[in-house]
Amino acid sequence: MAPVLYFLFLFGGLMPLALCVPPIGSQPEQVHISYPGVKGSMVITWTTFNETDSMVEYNLWGGKLFTQTAEGNSAVFVDEGPEKRKMYIHRVTLSDLRPGATYVYHCGSEAGWSDLFFFTALNESTSFSPKFALFGDMGNENPQSLARLQKETQAGMYDVILHIGDFAYDMHEDNGRIGDEFMKQIESIAAYVPYMTCPGNHEWAYNFSHYRSRFSMPGQTENLWYSWNIGSAHVISFSTEVYFYLEYGLDLLFKQYEWLKSDLEEANKPENRAVRPWIIIMAHRPMYCSDDDNDDCTKFESYVRLGRNDTKPPAPGLEDLFYQHGVDLELWAHEHTYERLWPVYGYKVYNGSTDEPYVNPKAPVHIITGSAGCREKHDGFIPKPRDWSAFRSTDYGYTRMHLINSTHIYLEQVSDDQSGKVIDSFTLVKDVHGPEAWL
Repeated sequence: MAPVLYFLFLFGGLMPLALCVPPIGSQPEQVHISYPGVKGSMVITWTTFNETDSMVEYNLWGGKLFTQTAEGNSAVFVDEGPEKRKMYIHRVTLSDLRPGATYVYHCGSEAGWSDLFFFTALNESTSFSPKFALFGDMGNENPQSLARLQKETQAGMYDVILHIGDFAYDMHEDNGRIGDEFMKQIESIAAYVPYMTCPGNHEWAYNFSHYRSRFSMPGQTENLWYSWNIGSAHVISFSTEVYFYLEYGLDLLFKQYEWLKSDLEEANKPENRAVRPWIIIMAHRPMYCSDDDNDDCTKFESYVRLGRNDTKPPAPGLEDLFYQHGVDLELWAHEHTYERLWPVYGYKVYNGSTDEPYVNPKAPVHIITGSAGCREKHDGFIPKPRDWSAFRSTDYGYTRMHLINSTHIYLEQVSDDQSGKVIDSFTLVKDVHGPEAWL
């Protein structure tokens, strides 16, 4: 049925007004892709508000359009706000992709198709030298870094995006509409490169249901913790929030800890560490920071670092676990600042040497990158930095990481306040990986 048209005489002419046009619930939106941890695969995820088929049509770049088709399924997600809004989250896995090849795709069904997008299938070689953008704490309001990230992503600067918790501010607000708007905002990034995530405290509502339902990470833990391999690195993502939202179950904390221990043991088997020597972890709340907001990381008795003694049984912390398994690099967010730490363990600095602190350091290196931009603006720092704090900035921005090879990782911090200027950079060099690197 055609929309009802009314006409108003305005400035001597006729103006048509289309009224009461309903949203097209079968139209795909919020398209994003992720790497499922299976060689030659990519997962395409999107949302509709009507029940439809779940299809992706795709082809190699430069070829005839839509020569291949893959089908998947959808899951109903109901926001737990007053309106109980319902949406359908679609997932389709593309398999047997040619490593390093670029594909064109759209997703949807005969009831409606998305725009045309493209992505490059991950290079599966252990000599692959991927480039990442990483950040946390990006909101629907004041997403300061988004425009620069959109342009750089579409220019092919990144192979992977790491969003280290805190999305939209908050996804559940306005009965989930803020989440919808945010997912539409990041489509211009996340539909082109794998958008890999971990949960933050702003995902807390309704037992993290928006985070668990909207994303598609590897494994079977509803995106809470998982690991995957890329180039010469084993990347581990997990939830720091299990230490704080105990009302959702203390068992999650212990399940995750046991999984982390098992995953690290597997990654440290000689045959695995030989081909993927770097172990990189990402999670939301840091163990260390020199901010002035009294967060967990400002305290020596950090729950994430040392665990909790007020639970039965006591909950183990993570610093010793990571140190004992030779984790090289730890990526965090939560603080709306950027801070680079000297190699640190147990509140003590273990630089490689005075002149070259990041060459063969004797402890893990921590980076805090939570200044992408949100409605809560910046955080502040204590006037005098801690001994383990090497560089800090309150500028809005994000971090670039280049996994150069099995011995070198380069990181730099981009200031959006300073028009994309690189305000900090360093190269982490490790000739030896694993616990023996600390000797």
